[in-house]
Amino acid sequence: MKKLFVLVLALCMTLALSINAFAAEIGESGGSGTTPVTLTTTNDGIDGGDGEGGVTSTKLSVTVPTALPMAMSDDGNVVTATDCKIVNLSYGAVRVKTVTISAASGWHLTAFGNKSTLASEKVDANKLGFALTIGDGAQVQTSTDEAVQVLISAPVAGCYMSGVGDPKHNIANIAYSAIVTPLSGSVKAATIANVVFVIEWDTAE
Repeated sequence: MKKLFVLVLALCMTLALSINAFAAEIGESGGSGTTPVTLTTTNDGIDGGDGEGGVTSTKLSVTVPTALPMAMSDDGNVVTATDCKIVNLSYGAVRVKTVTISAASGWHLTAFGNKSTLASEKVDANKLGFALTIGDGAQVQTSTDEAVQVLISAPVAGCYMSGVGDPKHNIANIAYSAIVTPLSGSVKAATIANVVFVIEWDTAE
């Protein structure tokens, strides 16, 4: 009885993983039959679906930096990290659609440039000028005093990454620079702005 139960269970599992095949009949010499090639997207192979018999699209999996750290010396020079990057772990190609920066509470954005442009600003004015480069693209930067600024409004050179199977091109390095107004007190790991990266599939146009 136990062996019969195991056999029935194995048969049920086999049938659950099967694909129905249909035959096109040809009734004469030289006749032809058209056979469509069909595709169903699932998350677990044949008949995997979403666990309830449904279908899914290809999974998008991209990592962006959890922080863009900076350190300002006592003479106003700002040093930034050199190992920040966006990594595409998806099967398909992706691109950075937009990049937006917004000032954190108590802070203000200003135009990026040489730190000397902030020399006339009052101490503790809490102003940040920010510049960013993705991959081999052009540098983009804050240009006004608006609290929220769009640095990249559409995919540009440097924003495109291939799938995970192409390790030479599935990573986009991030280089960034900043200028900050003088501070009268010490600061440690304070959030002064937030950068939002919007990632999308690099779809065929």
